[in-house]
Amino acid sequence: MPFAQLVIGPPGSGKSTYCDGMQQFMSAIGRKCSVVNLDPANDHTSYPCAIDVRNLITLEEIMDDDELGPNGAVLYALEELEENWEWLEKGLKGLGEDYVLFDCPGQVEIFTHHSSLRNIFFRIQKLGLTLPSLYISTLLLSLRAMLQMDLPHLNVLTKIDKLSSYSPLPFNLDYYTEVQDLSYLLPHLADENPAIGNAKFEGLNKAIIDLVEDFGLVGFETLAVENKKSMMTLLHAIDRAGGYAFGGAEGANDTVWQVAMRDGMRMMDVRDVQERWLDRKEEFDEKERLALEEEAKAREAPSLVSDAGEEEEEDDVDEIEEMRRNFAGDSGIKVVRRDR
Repeated sequence: MPFAQLVIGPPGSGKSTYCDGMQQFMSAIGRKCSVVNLDPANDHTSYPCAIDVRNLITLEEIMDDDELGPNGAVLYALEELEENWEWLEKGLKGLGEDYVLFDCPGQVEIFTHHSSLRNIFFRIQKLGLTLPSLYISTLLLSLRAMLQMDLPHLNVLTKIDKLSSYSPLPFNLDYYTEVQDLSYLLPHLADENPAIGNAKFEGLNKAIIDLVEDFGLVGFETLAVENKKSMMTLLHAIDRAGGYAFGGAEGANDTVWQVAMRDGMRMMDVRDVQERWLDRKEEFDEKERLALEEEAKAREAPSLVSDAGEEEEEDDVDEIEEMRRNFAGDSGIKVVRRDR
């Protein structure tokens, strides 16, 4: 397990959906990937679990035996997992060189001040929003998690494809992903709730904003989990943050998708995300629908190969070879001629 992602976030933020989508995407591009469920309350995972903490201990057992509530039971389960580290270590070693996704519990205290999850991840390492007040809260939580975990860290604004169904953002998307001058949000805090914007809380709001800006650590990637290009862009950023881009096991005979992931071809920046999911969402949705219909028709149509088609294919191979010779560095594409 040379590379992994630790997927953390509050309840309902899409952690399990992300793990499911990322596992499917990695499988599609030929990268071996396994998902580890560390949430003892998650008894209906949408992905196949390579390791499931519920095989060690369940939330229901803890609540019944120790008379704890749900949050206390999750903390107890993580402490139990830390005590039984050998069980997790044995399971991880059995995954070999797989890229691993850790689906973590949603209780925020486990990655803000409780130490068990942090200790578990350090052991593993020795062997990856429309209301202003919610955005500020997310910034503070992300900053605290980054400082507490002390690991390569990416913050992700998930469900970006649903953003257009909410009230319009006061600023363009890049304002939020790049965490630009937060003082511009102060008037919008007052508009959202007069109680937040009154003099009693004005000093607190300004102090929180100054704290986030002084550290200058927090930024966000975006994700629409069912969109292939969005997933590829995020995985590329994760690969760079975790070091996979500089030391992965992908070789010279990779598929075009694998080459794209390694070389960063056609990545989406925040302006592309703004255009795709906010400014021109309906237009792009229609284009994708038509493209899918064309693909479906092409699969259903009989495959007819003519001599002219063979000559065109030969020309395409020659063009690819020419591109490969002119490409800076090894692109990873290997062209193989077949005798006809």
